[in-house]
Amino acid sequence: MKFPNKTACLSRTLIFAAMFALTCAGAFAKESSLNYLKAGKPEAATLLAPPPLPDSAEQAADMDEVRRVYHAASGNDIAAAYAEKTFSVFNYTAAVGEYFQSNNLPKTAAFFGKVQLDAETVTDLGKDFFQRPRPFTTDPSLANGKLEKSFSYPSGHSTESMVLALVLADLLPDKHDVILAHARLIGWHRVQIARHYPSDIFAGRVLAQAIVKQFQKSDAFQNDFAAVKAELAAAQK
Repeated sequence: MKFPNKTACLSRTLIFAAMFALTCAGAFAKESSLNYLKAGKPEAATLLAPPPLPDSAEQAADMDEVRRVYHAASGNDIAAAYAEKTFSVFNYTAAVGEYFQSNNLPKTAAFFGKVQLDAETVTDLGKDFFQRPRPFTTDPSLANGKLEKSFSYPSGHSTESMVLALVLADLLPDKHDVILAHARLIGWHRVQIARHYPSDIFAGRVLAQAIVKQFQKSDAFQNDFAAVKAELAAAQK
């Protein structure tokens, strides 16, 4: 029997240890930028069920749905999806009203910038943990436009858009339904251009609710929320 070379085994161990250290350092760097959340609260890795296993029937069904939605998407849907490559809370202006503009609402813009950054951080940590390839990586025939290099699960667009929507709907309860409907559409557009699986989108919505629940435990969030609520009330007069 041929035994492994001790030097080779040690080298592999050191490489894996270095990779783990770099992963932990990256996670720490991301979490250190949080505004209203505490590190690990919530944590996508423990909150969400894992995505479908590669080569499973569940994965095949998820991919079939991406193909169906992608090929059925209208030109308007595709254009909207590309336009939402980057987005902010002011994508909801049509749902809220014309007064809802960043130049009119400095406190609102700053507050939601922090909210979205926290949501992005939590989501990115989840992507790095699950490491699910995007649909266009698994099926190159779905590739279109400028392609992302990050992982697929959970969807950042779905998580962030729903976090923004849930907080905004709390500020403007009379607009609740139309705001949340728009957030769902932003997430679904990502399936229409094959950036995500439906399960990525649904996971993002679950994660968003957990993030907002943790926001509400933050005194800093509650103080800024009150200031934004006053700013929005004044802007509507």
